[in-house]
Amino acid sequence: MSSEFIFAVGSENPVKINCVAEAITAFWPIGRAMGVSTNSGVSAQPDSDQEMLLGALNRAKQALAKVPEAHFGVGLEGGTLDAEEGMWAYAWIVVVDRNGQIGKGQSGRFLLPEPIAQLVRDGIELGEADDRFFGRSNSKQQDGAIGILSDGVVTRLDLYKPAVI
Repeated sequence: MSSEFIFAVGSENPVKINCVAEAITAFWPIGRAMGVSTNSGVSAQPDSDQEMLLGALNRAKQALAKVPEAHFGVGLEGGTLDAEEGMWAYAWIVVVDRNGQIGKGQSGRFLLPEPIAQLVRDGIELGEADDRFFGRSNSKQQDGAIGILSDGVVTRLDLYKPAVI
């Protein structure tokens, strides 16, 4: 094995790949994250812990299988959870290795404004709901809902990185 740790990320979304890249350099300065296309096996807008966790696990396993030189597979699956307080947005992260060990993390959660939550309840993915409501384009591959709502103080990468670590 080389001295470089390679992490196969189950996504081609630059935010997710960069998040993993930043997280791993805290431990392995010569670590590398490679994004690959995967299928979560869950709905386009996961709406429960179970669905997000399964999607992240599926992505991590597929990514590891697609990149033979990778030491780890990483899956990041964001979603929402409708609760009494309103609709929460957050993500599950799963890391798998070639020995079958599994690590799990969850990002911080934040409540969505009710007009956006209603769009999601109506069947629109959160990224698209953000774009419609805020007049943006492709926000889920940029700062995401948290970045928009915090005016860039917290980005999607900022939200996911501690859970990856």
